[in-house]
Amino acid sequence: MLAPMPKTKTLSDGNVMPTLGLGTWKSRPGEVKAAVHAALRAGYRHIDCAWIYGNEAEVGDGLRAAFDEGLVTRDEVWITSKLWNDAHRPEHVEEACRDSLTKLGLERLDLYLVHWPVAHTRGTMMPETRGDFVTLDEVPLAETWGAMERLVDAGLARSVGVSNLDAKRLAALSEGARIRPTVNQVELHPYLQQPALLEAATALDVALTAYSPLGSRDRAASMKADDEPVLLEDATLAAIAEAHGATPAQVCIAWAIQRGTIVIPKSVNEGRIRQNLEATQLTLSADEMARVAQLDRHRRYVDGTFWTDGESPYSLAELWGE
Repeated sequence: MLAPMPKTKTLSDGNVMPTLGLGTWKSRPGEVKAAVHAALRAGYRHIDCAWIYGNEAEVGDGLRAAFDEGLVTRDEVWITSKLWNDAHRPEHVEEACRDSLTKLGLERLDLYLVHWPVAHTRGTMMPETRGDFVTLDEVPLAETWGAMERLVDAGLARSVGVSNLDAKRLAALSEGARIRPTVNQVELHPYLQQPALLEAATALDVALTAYSPLGSRDRAASMKADDEPVLLEDATLAAIAEAHGATPAQVCIAWAIQRGTIVIPKSVNEGRIRQNLEATQLTLSADEMARVAQLDRHRRYVDGTFWTDGESPYSLAELWGE
C-alpha cells in the first residue's frame, strides 16, 4: 500500500506547498533521476532543487519520466529551485532562473529562493580570493529581491523566498518588499532548533523549510568536525523511535512537521524515501515533543565557514546574525 499523501502548508501568497519534500543536495549523477521517480511513485509531491547542486538536468529527466508515465501531472508537483550567489545583480536574476527552468525542463517554478545572503562575481561558483566576492553593500539584498518579484510578475515563479536568512534580515527584507518572502529555508533539526527564528518567521507569516533535517551525515568531509555529534545516534530519538516502531529519522521528520515547518530530507534509497514519507503519519505526544526540545545544542552542521574563511569580506556573526 502506498503511504498517504503528505500534509500541506498554505503560504502567505495563498499557494499551497507540500510539507514534506525530497531534497536533492548531494545526490550524485546517475542516482537523482531514479530517486525523483521513486519519490513521485511513492507519493511525494514536492522536489527541492538548486542550480548549484549540479543535477537539475537529471532531476528534470526524473520529472519528465514521471509525467510521461502518467504518475503525476506538472500541476500536482511542487518544484523549488534557488538562485546562486553569482547571480545576485538584478540583471542576472531572470537569466539564472531561466537556466534552471531549462535544465529542469519546466516553464515555471513553484518556488524560487535566494540561496544565500552572500554574493559572488558573475561566473564564480565557489570564491577563492577577495576579488571573487561582492559585498551586500555593493549588491543589496533588496535589489536582488526586486528582480525576484519580477519573476512572479513574469510567470516564471509562483512564489519567491529566501534561504539562510537570520531574523533581522528577514524582517528588513519583508518590510520593504512589494511581494513578501513566503519561505525561508534554513538548517533545522533537533540539535539546531532555532526557536527564535521560527517565532520571528511565524510573526512575519514566512514559512520555514528545514534543510539537513537528519543531520547531513553524508556531507563533504571538509564540512565535518572530527568530534561532531551524530544526530541519528541520539539516545532520546532512539527511545522515542522504538516506542513508535519507527526510526530516528522518522522521528526527526515528524517533529519538524509538528512544529509547523516544511522538511526536505534527502535520500536516493527507495526504501528510505518511502520511510521518510511514512513519517508524515507519525504523531509525537506532547511529552515526546518536549523531550526533543531539550536536545537543542545550537549545533550547525552547515556552519557557513566556507563563506568566511581567507580573504572573504563576510563574517559568521554577520551571516547568522549572532
